[in-house]
Amino acid sequence: MSAGRAARLYLRRRHHGTLSTLSRKFAGYPFGSVVPYVLDHAARPVILISRLAEHTKNIDADARVSLLVSDPSDDVQAGARLTMIGDAVRDCGEIGLARHLNYSPGSERLIALGDFAFYVISPRALRFIGGFGDIHWISAESYTPPPNALAAEEHAIITQMNAEHAHTLRDCCRFYHQRHADTAVMIGIDCDGFDVRADGAILRFEFDDAVTDAPRARKALIGMAEKARAA
Repeated sequence: MSAGRAARLYLRRRHHGTLSTLSRKFAGYPFGSVVPYVLDHAARPVILISRLAEHTKNIDADARVSLLVSDPSDDVQAGARLTMIGDAVRDCGEIGLARHLNYSPGSERLIALGDFAFYVISPRALRFIGGFGDIHWISAESYTPPPNALAAEEHAIITQMNAEHAHTLRDCCRFYHQRHADTAVMIGIDCDGFDVRADGAILRFEFDDAVTDAPRARKALIGMAEKARAA
């Protein structure tokens, strides 16, 4: 597996990190804050932040940011972590909005307040430490997913899976995560895998290889379902 894909998979399994912006109030100093994020289909973190927040004011003055995502551990330096360096701009298309709401339904309440906006972090480079001796600088080009049609096809796939294959999703939860879920709802699918909300918890399922369209995604889903049922 390439370091770029490993970095994408790492970020897709997680949903919050530490955002560092350049302080407007204290010029030249970094300002850190915790933010939830959802990756879009280009694997760019999308964050929903208040216009009144300090980090928003900083971004509007200087778009350069970094996002640190790390594993919780008693020995923080022994765990995996990733730092994305990039530029944050206010932007979220309709597909990105729908995807964000699938992963974070509570965002709808924040949007209704009127002072929250979506910002997308476009990566310039990433520093990924997968473990001891597993250290990489990764270019934006190596990190970016292969061209694919999943953004346009995601809604249809999710709708069909939840309407016709809820039992398959529960089988996958049991086999791949040892989670016996009463309810399992697919909330997103991308070239690297899919996510299911199982009794309130988000579970990640990864494809063996990246897929580029709905037929290939369905083939991968069928293969995973057959393994789950056979077990």
